[in-house]
Amino acid sequence: QLLLIRPESLCPDLSSEQINSTHEFGVTEFDPKMAETLKNYPVGGIVIFGKNIHSPLQLTNFIEKMQQSSEIPLFMATDEEGGKVARIANSPGFDVQKYESMESIGRSKDPQRAMEVGLAIGSYMKDHAFNLNFAPVADVNTNPDNIVIGNRSFGNDPDLVAQMVAAEVEGLHKAGIMSCVKHFPGHGDTREDTHKGFVSIEKSWSQLEECELIPFMAGIDAQTDMIMISHIAADRITTDKLPSSLSYEMLEGKLRKELDYNGLIITDSMSMKAITNQYSSGRAAVMAISAGVDIVLMPENFIEAFDSLYEAINDGTLSEARVDQSVLRILSLKERYGLFK
Repeated sequence: QLLLIRPESLCPDLSSEQINSTHEFGVTEFDPKMAETLKNYPVGGIVIFGKNIHSPLQLTNFIEKMQQSSEIPLFMATDEEGGKVARIANSPGFDVQKYESMESIGRSKDPQRAMEVGLAIGSYMKDHAFNLNFAPVADVNTNPDNIVIGNRSFGNDPDLVAQMVAAEVEGLHKAGIMSCVKHFPGHGDTREDTHKGFVSIEKSWSQLEECELIPFMAGIDAQTDMIMISHIAADRITTDKLPSSLSYEMLEGKLRKELDYNGLIITDSMSMKAITNQYSSGRAAVMAISAGVDIVLMPENFIEAFDSLYEAINDGTLSEARVDQSVLRILSLKERYGLFK
């Protein structure tokens, strides 16, 4: 339950480079070899990308076959933010609502528009058998040099972004889709990209409270199902100097205790270079769960991550109580959304 992976990770014949390729080697059909891997390494969910999408019928069949062959219902997730990051809407052959950007929705200053975005996106996701959207983006776009967030954000005013985030969460929930607010503690004021390497922010916690954290707190109040943790290090906040996704101080100390968040915590993709340049897949997975993460997203080598977590539990590096805590959160959320038919 602690791992969410790409469908390619279930293919024993693909290399790590092929699995983690952005556009190539996309798997679009569920075959017996994948079923065998899923049986031997049962995961908590699958993340679909543009390279896995061929047509509306293919997509729905692909997801339903994976779901049918999993003993415990799977999170079926994608990044459907609207705008440039929209795996379904940006695939040819889909007659669904398309949006210029979330920045354009933010410019309306009308939270009702964001609620309608959540409802529209959530409804067509539901039609294609998804249950989890990695959205909305809660980052405040305060840095014009930011190459990662840009118009994916609702804007540069934290109070406006907060209203929009809460409204979109409500819309997704109305459509029966789980929400995941991202990228805690805020990727809006960074110049570098965690896809490519180490990124840190210079702000103190009190500075984040004045801006970056406002939309996340609104997301928590709106009862977002998950929060995605970025790999940004925050040297003025944590003494461990680790990426937030691996930092007990950030996760348990700040997000859980100070912000009183009880929902699921998921990492950003663990195949990003901010992680892989420093840690093996196995070590990163164990560090993340130890730090308080519930779900490790897309480790570069999923089998290694799975085996390392298993060993860590067996040798006592990870306590069963820590793992049970996460598994209970995960299964409770799946039950709340009626995944256990």
